[in-house]
Amino acid sequence: MSGRARLTLASWGATLMAAGALLPLVKPANWIFTAAFVLALVSGVGTLARRVPLARPLTLLAQAAVVLLALTVFFAREQAVLWLIPGPQAVTHAVELFQAGAEDVGRYAIPAPDTEGIRLMLVGGVVAIGLLVDALAVTFRRAAPAGLPLLALYSVAAGLSGGGAGWLWFLLAASGYLLLLLAEGRDRLSQWGRVFGGAQRSGRPGSSGAGGGPAFAPARTGRRIGAVAMGVAMVVPLALPGLSGGLFGTGGGENGAGSGTGGTISAVNPLVSLQDNLRQPEDREVLRYRTNARDTSGLYMRLVALDQFDGASWKSSVRPIEDVPKQLPWPEGLSQDVKVSEVTTNLVASEAYEQRWLPMPFPAGRVDISGKWRFEPAGRMLVGDDKQTTSGVRYQVSSLDVQPTSGQLAAAGSAPEKLRAEYTKIPASLPADVKATAREVTKGARNDYEKAVKLQNWFAEDGGFRYDVEVTSGTGAQAISRFLKDKEGFCVHFSFSMAAMARSLGIPARVAVGFMPGTPQTDGSVSVGIRDAHAWPELYFDGAGWMRFEPTPSRGSTPAYTRQNTPSGTATGPAQPEQSASAQPSAAPSASESCTPQMRRLGDCGPDAAVAGAESDGSGPDFLTAGLVTLGAFVVLALPFLPVLWRTRVRARRLGPGGGRGPEDLAARTLAVWREITDTAWDYGVEPDESMTPRKTAARVVRLGELQGEPADAVHRVARAVEEVLYAPRPVPAAGLAEEAARVRAGFHASADRRARLRAVLAPRSAVRLRWASSARWSAVTTVWAERRQALVSRTASLLRRTPREAG
Repeated sequence: MSGRARLTLASWGATLMAAGALLPLVKPANWIFTAAFVLALVSGVGTLARRVPLARPLTLLAQAAVVLLALTVFFAREQAVLWLIPGPQAVTHAVELFQAGAEDVGRYAIPAPDTEGIRLMLVGGVVAIGLLVDALAVTFRRAAPAGLPLLALYSVAAGLSGGGAGWLWFLLAASGYLLLLLAEGRDRLSQWGRVFGGAQRSGRPGSSGAGGGPAFAPARTGRRIGAVAMGVAMVVPLALPGLSGGLFGTGGGENGAGSGTGGTISAVNPLVSLQDNLRQPEDREVLRYRTNARDTSGLYMRLVALDQFDGASWKSSVRPIEDVPKQLPWPEGLSQDVKVSEVTTNLVASEAYEQRWLPMPFPAGRVDISGKWRFEPAGRMLVGDDKQTTSGVRYQVSSLDVQPTSGQLAAAGSAPEKLRAEYTKIPASLPADVKATAREVTKGARNDYEKAVKLQNWFAEDGGFRYDVEVTSGTGAQAISRFLKDKEGFCVHFSFSMAAMARSLGIPARVAVGFMPGTPQTDGSVSVGIRDAHAWPELYFDGAGWMRFEPTPSRGSTPAYTRQNTPSGTATGPAQPEQSASAQPSAAPSASESCTPQMRRLGDCGPDAAVAGAESDGSGPDFLTAGLVTLGAFVVLALPFLPVLWRTRVRARRLGPGGGRGPEDLAARTLAVWREITDTAWDYGVEPDESMTPRKTAARVVRLGELQGEPADAVHRVARAVEEVLYAPRPVPAAGLAEEAARVRAGFHASADRRARLRAVLAPRSAVRLRWASSARWSAVTTVWAERRQALVSRTASLLRRTPREAG
């Protein structure tokens, strides 16, 4: 293969390997095959244009024309002239598709469905990057700068996935770029002529150093440097702290650091993910549960508490985490005088819902769940450790339904000083009008409880606020001030603003993020959809602890203790689960039989039907992608074992029973055993030297291998058998050659140290013959193909030169 052909193939592969990071963003991922086909066309046209040869600008122009025609065929065939040539209608259709794709990107959460607009953006973007990489690396012979568009392609995928593109996609992208650099380096070095990079390895056939010969030292060094650089890039980030984003998206949430009883959890910002989920056109189910609670309207599924407000955003503090105790601590600040009842809830998460934070009713008292989960005491949250997510998990939560009276909340004393100092912090950048508005709204309130109720009612009913999920999100101090003036936003604005205003009044406050209670189903379960994502403020009252408030209009339910008529009475013990508490819910929610396909498309069937039809709209599991990823992972894991497998197979073939008893069969079998002995010595560090006679080779193997006794005698006996089959007129068959080879191998194993033994078994040096054999076969194939092509060209030229008279 020529240098340019190798570069072209490397450019094509590097682009597709970098584009692999885009696969998790859209399901199904069939678009990658379209992009690969169009890229192949671009590479083929570039190869032909450079063979002519055309000027570099004309080569790029020809490739761009092919891209335009190919995209027209795939995306605007009906509007094109002769189904191929892009006319005005085709261009208009393509622009409309691109605009629709941009809208779909902003509308759907990851993984998005494979709409035609998104497919055009993906295929067009990958092909454009591929064209640029081909131009830089092949046309202009500058492979190093081609890494910039590859990096841009990977960075876009990593950014859209919240930084969670994954180590496999990074490994593929980086490997593609390294292959491109190695291909260019080999092509440049081959133009220098013969390179003296060090002595050749002995024992390799055809080690002449001519073209098609063995890889010289610079090539080997380049591969080693690339492997080391890849290893460093993969290992070093594991030792560095990192953040992961997204509370509601795939793979969102935060890691627990370390294992055992230590570690911390880091800050998260759920704003973008929450707003994206609220904008989803279809309400896909993420959670289903059954409970013995009499009223589920207040059973919010809480994920995380955001307790730190720095003026730019609300986020969760970095706090220590520990193993999940069998019984969680009693809720902070909750007095025995407040009425509580125990609620048992059995939950199952959707397979597609991958989240590090565990949704639970608050406050949880006991959690029965399998897997690697850690507990954060301050926020009473469970977080997955070591890649543990909520995907498909089943668990049971025993929680408390806290029912204070309005009198108990009104009579609450001051919070502990430490808690008050932490949860009433407000940034200096908080505009003065926020605190002034809080004082104006709560004018006349006699205590913190009345202030909190006035704030809630002002946002939810009296203040003229409007719920609108399309409002630009923002959580900083200036965004709160703007929200109070414009009076339109969604749950993030309401909860963050009420918490900030409560803190300005000296009331400890934080923001909880999770899901509203969901929708009851006909089978007695409750379904929680992605559009039930919600945020609400929690305010602290001594004696009752952290209490939920609901300032967002038209969302959720107003707590009973904030209304005029509140429950009264004395405290009671924990209630026993009622007979109505049922077993675990089914893992796969079923769609209602009354839901027609038309209703499902319009999103009028609720979360059940949305999940049931997930596979048809592209949001279900992509078996093709999963199969490709599994195959790729298997290949990556199997590569280190190839030398072991090859060496075992070769040894069995050499030492197996012979196929015949003629002189040629006798010689072949004896030489095979001798090759096995020399390769065994090579595996243990004694490199072969084919310039020596069998007798001298045997002496060298015994000396360097430090063999003694029977193994040393076995080497000499096989060497004499080799001399006999090579030089004797009538060689006598030698018996027990396979056993002799086994004795030699046992002798090397006994005399070697542990490291040499492991190296000989797991990474045998003689396995390099596999690469040599593959290279020799490839050279033979290319030689035969070149000869046949030359013969075909000669015959064609001869036929064209014949005159009409000669033809007659």
